[in-house]
Amino acid sequence: MASVFEDVAAKALQLSAAERARLVDELIRSLDGEPDGEPSEVAAAWEQEIARRLNDMEAGRVKWVSEDEVRAATRAVIDAHRK
Repeated sequence: MASVFEDVAAKALQLSAAERARLVDELIRSLDGEPDGEPSEVAAAWEQEIARRLNDMEAGRVKWVSEDEVRAATRAVIDAHRK
């Protein structure tokens, strides 16, 4: 007999991409809670953070990392936690 998780996962995979995205958002909110502030305030805060990070990259204060390096490092962390 399938577990509740397996039943829910199987049903979730039958949803459209947009519905799955909405479900993921709902699940993340259930873990993280609602964002602080109005949506426009959250968007403005992200715009400021993006600008700060771009400035840091352009000024050479941070190291650029390729997508392949990020994926390899992420895979290594995941593999280490599975052992």
